[in-house]
Amino acid sequence: QVKVVESGGGTVQPGGSLRLSCVASGSMFSINSMGWYRQAPGMQRELVAVASNGGSTNYGVSVKGRFTISRDNAGNTGYLQMNSLKPEDTAVYYCHALVLHLGGRWNDYWGQGTQVTVSS
Repeated sequence: QVKVVESGGGTVQPGGSLRLSCVASGSMFSINSMGWYRQAPGMQRELVAVASNGGSTNYGVSVKGRFTISRDNAGNTGYLQMNSLKPEDTAVYYCHALVLHLGGRWNDYWGQGTQVTVSS
């Protein structure tokens, strides 16, 4: 069983910054990718950013140039640095991990979400 836990959400004024963290723990062989998704009320969940093994990253169009995703060397902890925040960034942010288990089985794991509110 793998557990994914996010932290770092909160309320910030427009133009401010926040840093989200995500830790994946439990029984796993490796983590292929860690990513961040967000869901605003009445909207579909959308990709924010994803970081894959090997260092490749991808960003949603609306956050490119403002957000930066990273992972620690062990690969089990991910971060999302969010700068120049806008009210439209307000959403629940979810961490996702694509995990490879011993025996070759892949599974998706999601955190419980952390609220980010951008408001003056």
